[in-house]
Amino acid sequence: MPVYLDHAAGAPLRPEAREAWLAATEEVGNASSIHGYGQSARRLLEDARERLAAVVDCDPVEVVFTSGGTEAVNLALKGLWWSRAEGTDAVVLPDGEHHATLDAVEWLRGSEGAVVRPVPLSSRGAIDTAEFTRALPGAALATGLVANNEVGTVNDPSVLAAAAAAAGVPLHVDAVAALGHMPVGFRGWRADADAHAGLAAMSVSAHKVGGPVGIGALVVSRRARLSPLLHGGGQQRGLRAGTQDVAGAAAFAVAAELAETERETEAARLATLRDDLVRGILAAVPSAELLGDASARLPGNAHVLFPGAGGDTLLFLLDREGIAVSTGSACQAGVPEPSHVVRAMGRTDAEARQVLRFSLGRTSVADDVTAVLAVLPEVVERARAASGARPGAGS
Repeated sequence: MPVYLDHAAGAPLRPEAREAWLAATEEVGNASSIHGYGQSARRLLEDARERLAAVVDCDPVEVVFTSGGTEAVNLALKGLWWSRAEGTDAVVLPDGEHHATLDAVEWLRGSEGAVVRPVPLSSRGAIDTAEFTRALPGAALATGLVANNEVGTVNDPSVLAAAAAAAGVPLHVDAVAALGHMPVGFRGWRADADAHAGLAAMSVSAHKVGGPVGIGALVVSRRARLSPLLHGGGQQRGLRAGTQDVAGAAAFAVAAELAETERETEAARLATLRDDLVRGILAAVPSAELLGDASARLPGNAHVLFPGAGGDTLLFLLDREGIAVSTGSACQAGVPEPSHVVRAMGRTDAEARQVLRFSLGRTSVADDVTAVLAVLPEVVERARAASGARPGAGS
């Protein structure tokens, strides 16, 4: 039986979300039309906005639906940059961010003249909050992951938000990997509700919580100054023009609600499965090493270094056994490069090529762990043989 342990790349579609999507496709009208059909679609859309807002703890008007997490991140970073205070040109960018963030900031640097102020990660993959705070004064904007999508390490967004507020800098947080797996609360994290600075925007995406691909959202504070990427209709406070995806929004809301309802029990269940998997891996392959924070991490994440075994080779051999895992972010799938997150944690390029991410989710069961452990020792030996490395070798 196939074993899917790549939930961090995309969770299986929930039946309830599929049903909500199909039901919403029966709506004929455009949600921007003023006739009865359009208003019916609008009611469904705004109901979805209210339900998602309740999950992430914000006002419904602050939810701006997008085509996914990548668009949400780009809207946040470019929109904050284009609305920045006069005389500011720096972007505070922690190492190890998702490529949606890294590539957007690189575009701002190359095309808009942004100056990047990098912030290091700890050896556990956490944002160095002291360095983050030191980088803030006079910056145009800052960004940071709530939870690292590769190694699973969780940061404290309220600390980042407080530091940004004190420095008068607007902050975007990427909560795509966090939603459904840990408490996500925009209002609580944004303790400076009357200020333009501090937490200004938060990105989330549906397909990480069992919703459909192609729908996400950017939560934008009522008082944030943000310029749109798209023009042509004035929808969603003028921040994201275009005909809105009613069906996608409805399905996203259902998936997010279910993920939040299940979150505490699922977190405990997945953490137990993950710990069983990690213990089994370390017993079967003694030279293996768990990367990321041992406790402050997403419950379904196990990011493991296998010295001497190429991650791409391990992935291929496990796939041949019917087991799906990842070497890192799915957005970089097919690109044979070392993990930038692992390198940012102080590891070598060689080590950054010898990692696998096992990410468990709603459909994961104990038999999946058993299946991995049954084949892993042989798979690692074959991968090491293919690289010419000795068991336990670090390169």
